[in-house]
Amino acid sequence: MLRAGVVGLGRQAINDHLPALAASSTVDLVAVCDENATVVSEQRALRQAAGYVDFREMFEGENLDFVVVCVPHDVGRSVIESAAEHGVHVLKEKPFATDLLEAVELAQLCRESGIHLMVTLQRRFNPIYNSFPQLADQIGTPFLVDARYTLHVDDPSEGWRGVTAQAGGGCIIDLGYHLIDLILWYFGLPDRVSADISVNARPDRCYDAEDTALVHFSYDNGLYGSLLLSRFIGPKTEEIRLVGSEGIVHLERGCIRRLSNDGEVIESLRREQAWPSAAACQIDYFRRVIDGTRPNLSGPEDNLPHLAFVAACYEAARTRTPIDPQELL
Repeated sequence: MLRAGVVGLGRQAINDHLPALAASSTVDLVAVCDENATVVSEQRALRQAAGYVDFREMFEGENLDFVVVCVPHDVGRSVIESAAEHGVHVLKEKPFATDLLEAVELAQLCRESGIHLMVTLQRRFNPIYNSFPQLADQIGTPFLVDARYTLHVDDPSEGWRGVTAQAGGGCIIDLGYHLIDLILWYFGLPDRVSADISVNARPDRCYDAEDTALVHFSYDNGLYGSLLLSRFIGPKTEEIRLVGSEGIVHLERGCIRRLSNDGEVIESLRREQAWPSAAACQIDYFRRVIDGTRPNLSGPEDNLPHLAFVAACYEAARTRTPIDPQELL
């Protein structure tokens, strides 16, 4: 049994990671940590684990094999550094880092300390998303990608996610990280990126992390596309549509379809999963990464292109000129 801890007891940890750890037959949750002592007390009693308000004390006091890190983005580096100091592997909630420079430095730290770090990109473990390349091979020459990930947060200024200094940015680096991962997984790092961003969804509030972004990207092979990302536009939507010369692939959460160019459905695949399947699968996979029986699909080096894409978006929006993210690596 591997001994695990969790740092950061927000909604993601309580709804996903803690139940997944409890459901695992190969991992034992031994410690939880959060700066909120009340939350720690509640989860310590519920999970029958040791509780800490300082992650450094947790690493000193517990003999951990790995830790799940679900903290505000600007705190992630300190937790990873402390974990590396104690030889503890890290399952890190996205994003990997707050910017490209930090990502490069953390990748070097993980390499030198010998720890495994895997970023939580759950869609990599979902057969619906894994089916995309196979269906894409059946639509001729692809030329257009239309993707969006939107949800509604009533007040974008609320909490640390509204502050760029803490979050590293807004919807691009946060919820957009999942779509960026899919774009890079399926098509590779683009040759050009341009972007427009908004902090105007709530003019009666003060925040500097973008609430909405429209990102355009293109490749030298002729493929081009756009991402609409927003933490203000409802309802919650997540989809990618790839258009080719002989058909369309339309991917949504839980469903993928291949259509003719006039929109007729040719085939479809759905997945109905019972919770906590996805989170538990990710925990089990990371356990296999640690013991060397599975490759790390989202390790530090793999996430450097993600941060290059993110950096290109922000630089393109700032300069109002297209940016080649490959030149940033």
